[in-house]
Amino acid sequence: MTTMTDASVREFKMPDVGEGLTEAEILKWYVQPGDTVTDGQVVCEVETAKAAVELPIPYDGVVRELRFPEGTTVDVGTAIITVAVAGAAAPEAPEAPAEQQRAEPAPAAEEPKPEGRQPVLVGYGVATSSTKRRPRKGPQADVPGPAQAIQAELNGHGATLAEKPRPLAKPPVRKLAKDLGVDLASVTPSGPDGVITREDVHAAAAPSAAEPAAQAPTTTPAAAPAAAAPVASYDTARETRVPVKGVRKATAQAMVGSAFTAPHVTEFVTVDVTRTMRLVEELKQDKDMQGLRVNPLLLIAKALLVAIKRNPEINASWDEANQEIVLKHYVNLGIAAATPRGLIVPNIKDAHDKTLPQLAEALGELVTTAREGKTSPAAMQGGTVTITNVGVFGVDTGTPLLNPGESAILAVGAIKLQPWVHKGKVKPRQVTTLALSFDHRLVDGELGSKVLADVAAILEQPKRLITWG
Repeated sequence: MTTMTDASVREFKMPDVGEGLTEAEILKWYVQPGDTVTDGQVVCEVETAKAAVELPIPYDGVVRELRFPEGTTVDVGTAIITVAVAGAAAPEAPEAPAEQQRAEPAPAAEEPKPEGRQPVLVGYGVATSSTKRRPRKGPQADVPGPAQAIQAELNGHGATLAEKPRPLAKPPVRKLAKDLGVDLASVTPSGPDGVITREDVHAAAAPSAAEPAAQAPTTTPAAAPAAAAPVASYDTARETRVPVKGVRKATAQAMVGSAFTAPHVTEFVTVDVTRTMRLVEELKQDKDMQGLRVNPLLLIAKALLVAIKRNPEINASWDEANQEIVLKHYVNLGIAAATPRGLIVPNIKDAHDKTLPQLAEALGELVTTAREGKTSPAAMQGGTVTITNVGVFGVDTGTPLLNPGESAILAVGAIKLQPWVHKGKVKPRQVTTLALSFDHRLVDGELGSKVLADVAAILEQPKRLITWG
C-alpha cells in the first residue's frame, strides 16, 4: 500500500468570495474522489449570501476526499476538498486516514463526544482538538467513560464505534433531534443522498412520545422534557418550513438593518410618460440601438442619472463611525432583480459616464446574468443609488427600503393607460407613479423633492435628456 505523506496532500479551504462573507452552501460538486483536476478547474458551485459562485482548484492533482456533501453550509476557512498533488502517489485505501485516527492512544478518554473521532462532521467540517491527553495508565474497565457507554450500547446491536457511520443531517436538524430526545441513528432518512430531514425527526419523535422512557441508565436529565416535544411539531401536509439562508438570509438581515438604522422618507409623484413610451418605440428602430435592450427602464435610469447630475448631494452615504456625509463623485447604479434565489441588486459601475447605447448594453448584461444566477459578488458591491421596478408585477408603486450604504432608491410603478388632463382635455395617456425613498439624515425634503421632480419632468418631456444632460 502506498503511503501518502502530509506534504503530498493539499487542502482547499472555503474562500471568502465576497467582502466579509462568513459562510457558503455547497450547491453542486463537479468532481468525485479519484478524479484528476488541474489548476484553475472548477470543482464545485457554492451559494454565498450574495450569489452563486463557481470555485476553481488552485493546483494539479487527484481528488482524495470531498469533505462535505451537497447542501451543506460551510464556514469560510474550512477545508472542503483534499487533493493529492501532481507527482504524488494516490492512496490505495481512502479510509487510511480514519484508521490512523482510530489508532491514536486512548481515544475514549480523550473526548467526551465519540463523534469527534470521525474524520468528517456533516455541517461542521473536520473535528479538531486543541488539547491532547496522555493515555491513562492501568485498567480503566471499572470507570467506563461516555465512549465506552456508547460502545456498550452499540455492542448490543453487533456494531462498533468504528463501524457505526454518523447519520447525515444538517446542524438545525441535529439540534431538533437533541431537543426532542431522538437518536439520529434510529431515524430513517428520506432526504437526498440519505440526509435526515426535520420531518424524519418529527416522525421518529411522534411514536416515542407516547411510550415511557424505559432506558433509565442511559437517559440524561436533558431528555426529560421530551414528553412535551409534540408541541413543536407541525402538520407537514399543511405547512412547509423553508430554511432562511443564502441570498434571502442576507437580504433579510440587510433590510432589517436598513429599516432600523436609516430614517426613511418616501415621496410620490404620478407622471404622464406618453412621450417617453413613444421615444422607446423610436429608439428600437434606431440603428445605433440595434441588438440592445430598449425599454422604459432604460430611459428611467437615464433620467435618474441626469437628476443626480443636477442634484449631486443625493448621491452620498452616511459614515456613522466618523459622523461624516460621504459625497460620491461617481454613480454605481443598482438595479433590483428578482431571481430564483431571492432579490439581488447588482449595479452598473460608473453609470454616469455611459452613453445611452452603453447604458442599454450594461442593463442587458446585468439582467441576463442575474436571471442565469451568475451574478458575481463584486457586481453587487459598491452601489450608490438603486432603481427597483415593481411595475413589472402590475403594482402601482411601493415604499422601497434603502440598500445599506446608499442614500436613495427609486421605485417605478406599472405604466397604464389612464384618463389624464392633457392640454385642457381629458385624454387617455400612459401614466405611472414613482416613489423615491431617501435617508433623512443626509437628504432633506427639499433635496429629495428636487430629484424626484427632475426625474418626473424628464419622463414627461424626454427632450430634457438633451437640454439637461
